[in-house]
This record gives sequence, structure tokens and C-alpha cells, in this order.
Amino acid sequence: MMPTSGVFWVVAAVAVGVVLAGVAGARPPLKTVEALDLSRYLGTWYAVASIPTTFERRCAQGTTATYALRPDGQIEVLNVCFSASGERIEARGRAWVPDPRAPARLKVSFVSFLGLRLFPADYWVIDLAPDYAYAVVGHPSRRYGWILSRTPTLPSEVLDGIWKRLEAQGYDRSQFRMVDQRIHARP
Repeated sequence: MMPTSGVFWVVAAVAVGVVLAGVAGARPPLKTVEALDLSRYLGTWYAVASIPTTFERRCAQGTTATYALRPDGQIEVLNVCFSASGERIEARGRAWVPDPRAPARLKVSFVSFLGLRLFPADYWVIDLAPDYAYAVVGHPSRRYGWILSRTPTLPSEVLDGIWKRLEAQGYDRSQFRMVDQRIHARP
């Protein structure tokens, strides 16, 4: 039988190990782009790759997100994709900027009840082409992420640069799934 002081030291050693493991695996906070012009961000984006959300797990191809400014200053969100059988799947939501000093840190909600937006999630723009040709959206937990483009595909050299910047932000590239956009390339 271990003396009481021995138990203390074993528990203390385990606690220190857990803390050190947490520190070693800790990632720096997710960084957003410094400026985001919402008027330029509006319109349709094609998902090139994503860490799928629950909504996207049924999607087999053609995922898009369309953003439109509402009269109240919020953004109407329409996400569309197609199942393996070709069924159109859509989700409508609302996005807004809670702090005008951090315009790239949006909130988005797809649940509304009695006019209230429920369960808002972080939607942070973490990479953006100067001409708004592509955008990368992340979540502080890094459990979600999207590479978006104004066209159904991106040149490989552009995508390679995005992957490097995502990995530098602490994302695991292997969690992303490439999105089949061939449905949008058909004549």
C-alpha cells in the first residue's frame, strides 16, 4: 500500500503531465484578416474544400454559399449543395458582424425562433485574396473550415499557398474534404 504522501505525488505528477501535454498541443489563437469589405464579400462563393458541418455531410457535390445584404445591415445566407442522387439541399441563415472593430469575425445562425437568431456560430475570415477571388473561413476551434472561391476551382499554386497558411494557423489539412464542383462546370 502506498503512503498518503506517495499518492499525492503520483496525482501531482499525472496533473503536471496533463497540463504539459495541453500546453504542448496548444495552438495560438486563430488570426483573422485585418480588413473585410462586406460589400465585396457579398455574392456567390464555391466551396473548394471544407471540414464538413452536419449540414454538409449529405452533400456530394456543388456546394455554394451566397451572401446578400439585408435592409437591416445583416447578411442573408443561402447554402446549397447536391446529394449523390442529385437532390438539391439548402440551408438559409443570417450572418452579422457583432463588433464593427473586427469585421472579419462574423456570427452566423441557421436557426430562428420568434424572430430570434439562435445558436450563432463563429464564422471568421482568416485568409482573403486582395481581389476577393478566394476566401478562407475558419472557426476558433478549428473544427470547421472552408476554402471558398468565386470560381468552381482554384489554380493549384493558389491552393498550395492557402494550404500552407491554413497549416500555419494550426489547421490539419487531412481534415478537409475537397468539394466536387463538376456540376457547375457543365454547359
